[in-house]
Amino acid sequence: MHNEFTAIIEKDDDWFIAYCPEIPGANGQGKAIIGCREDLTAAIELILEDRREDAMRGLPPSLVLAM
Repeated sequence: MHNEFTAIIEKDDDWFIAYCPEIPGANGQGKAIIGCREDLTAAIELILEDRREDAMRGLPPSLVLAM
């Protein structure tokens, strides 16, 4: 599955700070834009993985999931 999200990247002194408005809590930082974006990407992946696990918790084991 391919997802696209918005990355807002701002310069703050010697650092770049990024956030994703579609995923509250997804933030990144880095000394270079590419590092900042990679950090944000990793944060988004972790948040989505955690939300997916939360959604699946408590479902009956006999349930068939299609992913």
